[in-house]
Amino acid sequence: MFFVKIVNNEVNQCWDTPPPADESGWKSAIEVRPVITNHQYYTGHTFDITKDPVEIVYGVKDMTVDDRKNSFSSAYKAVFQRVVAEEIRKEVDEFPATQYDVAAVDAALVGFEDQMTALAAITTHEELDAL
Repeated sequence: MFFVKIVNNEVNQCWDTPPPADESGWKSAIEVRPVITNHQYYTGHTFDITKDPVEIVYGVKDMTVDDRKNSFSSAYKAVFQRVVAEEIRKEVDEFPATQYDVAAVDAALVGFEDQMTALAAITTHEELDAL
């Protein structure tokens, strides 16, 4: 449950705890989140102060294939960077038995490049879902 303070027909404050009982202008509010699909996300919200309780209404936006591809790309890069960082950590630590493993980095690079090549060829949400 939320509470909104209305001042000059606009929401001035929004709380998720009960407001002080001696303050006027407060109304109950509820969130209205439309059902979304796997390829959508919520955007900002607006307040419908004509309703009682006041409705906090969220917008919905469709994700593009490119938006989703960028997320996959970022995840692939992060995995590769973790491998490289771990190998660098081994090289600079105080233990001579742990050294940078060129083969591990090379294998991670090949895997990363394969993933990026496959990602570049994708054109639909269904192909991304299958990935």
